[in-house]
Amino acid sequence: MLTTLIYRSQLNSSCKSEQLDALIKHARQRNALMNITGIMLFNGLEILQVLEGAEESIVKLFHRIRDDRRHTDVVELMRDYGPRRRFENVGMFLFDLRIESPKAVLESVLRYSKLESYLASEDRVFKFIQSFITQKKTARAASALTADKWTLSKENAPFGERIEGLIANQSCQFALQPIVEPTQGKITSLEALIRGNDGGSPERFFQSIDQNKIYEIDLQTKAYAFALAEKLGIGGHKIAVNLLPMSLVNVPGAVEFLVDQIKRHGLQPEQVVIEVTENEMISGFNQFNSAIKQLRAEGIGLAIDDFGSGYAGLSLLTRFQPDKIKIDREIVSDIHLSGPKQAIVKSIVSCCTDMEISLVAEGIEKLEEWCWLESAGIRRFQGFLFARPQLNGVGDIHWPHII
Repeated sequence: MLTTLIYRSQLNSSCKSEQLDALIKHARQRNALMNITGIMLFNGLEILQVLEGAEESIVKLFHRIRDDRRHTDVVELMRDYGPRRRFENVGMFLFDLRIESPKAVLESVLRYSKLESYLASEDRVFKFIQSFITQKKTARAASALTADKWTLSKENAPFGERIEGLIANQSCQFALQPIVEPTQGKITSLEALIRGNDGGSPERFFQSIDQNKIYEIDLQTKAYAFALAEKLGIGGHKIAVNLLPMSLVNVPGAVEFLVDQIKRHGLQPEQVVIEVTENEMISGFNQFNSAIKQLRAEGIGLAIDDFGSGYAGLSLLTRFQPDKIKIDREIVSDIHLSGPKQAIVKSIVSCCTDMEISLVAEGIEKLEEWCWLESAGIRRFQGFLFARPQLNGVGDIHWPHII
């Protein structure tokens, strides 16, 4: 299968641009042996490269490129498949914007192409090339933070000791995981993640219960989360609980039950955030919207969890605006390496900034992910990098510090 891959990178400061000729010569010979066509554009600092060839060969070569220390900030922009090559010969060819004008380079690239000019003008690969030549902005965050300048230090969470044992007649447990603002050294809230009484996953817990009572049980379990918050003494911190959207629709008096349990356990409604996931289809939207209005009227906050992973993220935003959106971990995972993910997150940041909606990036496991997202304007984070969930308690926090 013919694969086309485009990546963007920067020439490492230790690698002089004059060395490019030798690099290109070596790459031409290597690529020819692998039956790969390579087109490289260089503007004195940044590189844009198009690779065409068999999928296995392209993937193997790209892994080598990522490990090549002559490059930094290697970001994949596109990976696609097609019936034929866009460019003539096998190997590598350099178009140097330091030597030729943008117009001349663009004309040279088109002459080098096998596509008719009218096809090239609509071709996605050529649009990437034209944007690079004309210096149109591609998805990139301002590199205010770089991972190699940061380290992490451990600190005990400012809450009570982990609770041993179960509350009477408790059908489930909760593991608490902090949501933090790393540069401020601040915990903004705690998410209560449901677990079975054996410590098992949410999926296993919900599979084990009567499916005819799933919404009723889902709602009732939130009382245990509020009780845990009371026992740990979370003070003025917020606590977030996940709720199936249809629990608010199918269980009579759902909002009243939540408010009663919140107050019973010494919390204020303003301390509680209800997280609804877009993974579940919402029927009876008018009833759901009515329940949301009741929640907001009581002072309870609302978040859309796993935003970008399910059915209705943008649709939900057009109908009501939550206090908070949590970007799904699949989108933020390795975002420092993915141009498409970067473009999507920059759009989400812009949208939420306009609507004054707080953003949380969840599933953060690498310093590189945090640095890119922080530079893109996100301030709140959740993930193993900073704190792992702890059953019936809050574990240690790991704060970033400049080396």
